[in-house]
Amino acid sequence: MQVDVDSAQVICHLDALLVDRGMTLTELSHAVGITLANLSSLKNNRARAVRYSTLIALCQALDCQPGDLFSVVPPPI
Repeated sequence: MQVDVDSAQVICHLDALLVDRGMTLTELSHAVGITLANLSSLKNNRARAVRYSTLIALCQALDCQPGDLFSVVPPPI
């Protein structure tokens, strides 16, 4: 089965995780060593890619799993 990745969308749930943890984007930036600009891009679903090391750092800082941070919205049929 071939998947049309161009029309699927990955949604980042960073806002909800930050609220749940009582953490600001600035605090997360300091905790993981990622710029506010890059985290903002991720948070606003503008990022085109995420490094594996970044994903691990985010999950460790937020005490979550990758599936808590991202979900895939399939393309409309």
